[in-house]
Amino acid sequence: MLIVSHHRTDRLDKAMPDSSRFALHRDEISETLARGERKIAALPGLQSRTLPAGTTLIREGLAHDYVYRMRSGWAGRVRRTPDGRSQYILIFLPGDLFAVKSMFVSTHPDAVEIMSDAVVERIPYQELRTAYESDADIATRCIWQVIEEERRLHNWIVGLGRGNAEERLAFFLTEIRSRLVLSGTIAPGTLAFDLPMTQLQMGDYLGLSTVHINRTLKWFRETGVAIKRGRRVVIKDEKALASLAFPLSDDHERAALRLVARA
Repeated sequence: MLIVSHHRTDRLDKAMPDSSRFALHRDEISETLARGERKIAALPGLQSRTLPAGTTLIREGLAHDYVYRMRSGWAGRVRRTPDGRSQYILIFLPGDLFAVKSMFVSTHPDAVEIMSDAVVERIPYQELRTAYESDADIATRCIWQVIEEERRLHNWIVGLGRGNAEERLAFFLTEIRSRLVLSGTIAPGTLAFDLPMTQLQMGDYLGLSTVHINRTLKWFRETGVAIKRGRRVVIKDEKALASLAFPLSDDHERAALRLVARA
């Protein structure tokens, strides 16, 4: 069931979570990005929706008229080949502004699916584009989101092209945990979190077969690095996980991984 709320008091009273804290941004645009975030939150057309896991939010190959902000929960951008294979391209977590491309393209080449029960806010692309064209703060915030997605995709291209299974899984777990901490979804220092992805979905993201995912998770468990039971992940050896993830990380992630290594 789709539940629509037209009330905006909650998001105006509570700061929007941020799953990256504007990674690698220039210091001089910090205030611009923050203002842009606040202004988008105050746009009159923004509406909150509660969506159950399994909802297809955006259908592949079709026109779509909305841009979204993730308030809580997980979503994934996925592309399916004609013969039924799937590749998850990006994972959206609390704080992400996504489907910004709705302002610029007539159709979406990929689907967006809700991976866990979620609360999202949506705004018609026409309203956001009008604000984008008239307000430099909002334009900068939207452009930055595209840049952030590019950063994550570049990291993941390196992982898919050069990382082994253990490195890919370690990078995935460390990045997800870091983003959940930054968004306030879990507390700093927390080593356990929900990961609402099946082994099949993880394989479709990591570029590995389900058998290989199972084997890698077993190796993590047997070596005391991390354990996944159901949808719950527990990191047992943070230093070992950071060491495995380090080669596939960029400067933003490596700064945090170095702190773990020195701890």
